[in-house]
Amino acid sequence: MGGTSDLEQRYRDYLGCLNARRFDDLGAHVGEDVLHNGVRLGLGGYRAMLENDVGTVPDLVFDVRLLVATGDTVGAILGFECTPVREFRGLPPTGRAISFTEHVFYRYRGGTIAQVWSLLDDAAIRAQLS
Repeated sequence: MGGTSDLEQRYRDYLGCLNARRFDDLGAHVGEDVLHNGVRLGLGGYRAMLENDVGTVPDLVFDVRLLVATGDTVGAILGFECTPVREFRGLPPTGRAISFTEHVFYRYRGGTIAQVWSLLDDAAIRAQLS
């Protein structure tokens, strides 16, 4: 892979794929054996997770608030302002919009995402949905 700016662009292209709901193109960005928070989901499981997320929160948009790329790793804070329509993080929808962040790291291998470590701000979500 090229320099850091190439990795940043590759990551932004991945988010563009998610935001456009181009899940058929996910394999260009995510490896076949991807791990998510230590669990091997594989590309199919990762896609199913994302499709479930947007089914639960149809207006979900991945908005970069902070992005750092070095070597084969991307770290980001993603911001979300959205309205869940189904149970989200164990809480029923209220019909109100919520705002929260995700802190996430990605490790790339061979040009695609091989590992993801993700932490959502559950306290903010619970405070707004409770």
